[in-house]
Amino acid sequence: MKFFLILFFLCISQFIVDIEAATSDNKARLAPKNGGYFGLNLDWANDTPNKIYKRWGFSPRVYIRFFAFPMDEEDVKTLKRTAKLVKKHKAYLLVTLEPWDGLASITEGEADRHAEIFKKAGVRIFVRFAHEMNGSWYPWSQQPTEYKRAFKMMADALHRVAKSKAAMIWAPNYGGGYPFVGGQYGIKPGDPDFGVLDTNSDGKVDAYDDPYGPYYPGDDAVDWVAMTLYHWGSSYPWGENEIPEDGKFAAQLTGTYNGLNGDDSMIPDFYHIYAVDNEKPMAIPETAALFVPSIGTADLEDQIKKNWLNQVFSEESRTQFPMIKMINWFEWKKSESELGGTVVDWRISNKFDILESFIAVLKEADLGVELKD
Repeated sequence: MKFFLILFFLCISQFIVDIEAATSDNKARLAPKNGGYFGLNLDWANDTPNKIYKRWGFSPRVYIRFFAFPMDEEDVKTLKRTAKLVKKHKAYLLVTLEPWDGLASITEGEADRHAEIFKKAGVRIFVRFAHEMNGSWYPWSQQPTEYKRAFKMMADALHRVAKSKAAMIWAPNYGGGYPFVGGQYGIKPGDPDFGVLDTNSDGKVDAYDDPYGPYYPGDDAVDWVAMTLYHWGSSYPWGENEIPEDGKFAAQLTGTYNGLNGDDSMIPDFYHIYAVDNEKPMAIPETAALFVPSIGTADLEDQIKKNWLNQVFSEESRTQFPMIKMINWFEWKKSESELGGTVVDWRISNKFDILESFIAVLKEADLGVELKD
């Protein structure tokens, strides 16, 4: 089987992207000259780039790992070990920085310290700082004024210290369901930024307000724009195994998705506003399709995951969204708090036929995988 995978990937050698040739222009920092990058968000406690290389027969171009901000000594050691593993496979590292102590923890001194850490890591690094800030579930949520201050401070340090070796990613959550009422950190009347988030000035923060614009830190600070975009199902509450609707991926990117919960068409066209109009490369830093093993059959898992793979990586999507330069799959099996601890298997390599289907899709995509020698 391993031999088959090696032969299969020889067919796509023409699509390999030389990541060392990425431009250093500030507007396109670490962007590929051609094509794009495929990456994985790994369960690092149980998986590694070496295991992926052996199991899949190729190496993705990007690996994601999460770190708390500020990073302590043990975090820095973990980053260095991770960077070595990633560098071995000629890949980038995407670091998701999570300020669990709140946005006030981002000071000039800490921003400079982290920029030095990333500069010396020995591998090129994307920094996804305080992601999904438009959600209501993180300590940095729905505080646009303080968020933009912190993001700009981190971006200034990274650009000044690490220069072309690192890039800042601005990555809100998909706006469907905004403002995500009920989350611990959601905006409330009387909060300092309530008026900022009430973008239509009707005295409320609701689905008719802009879920993205108030949080945008500005073109000078942002190198890449990005959106977390999963198929959780077709209607809330989530947890049912549902085949993605045709065209869902494209519709969510452009604000035209009409899901089973009602019309989401008031959501802005993220792709054109932030990627095309701002001339920024775009990433999908996390994507996958929900499958709950305890209530689903193997056949249904195949249908759900293959459908979503075909939408995300299809030739039609690449033609429609040429500014998307990075797509990263969430390769985890984990319990989800949104589902009361129900275990979801998001992986595409847990079954060979799903992985084989993915390979067939990926071989048509210009996403720069690295072949075995």
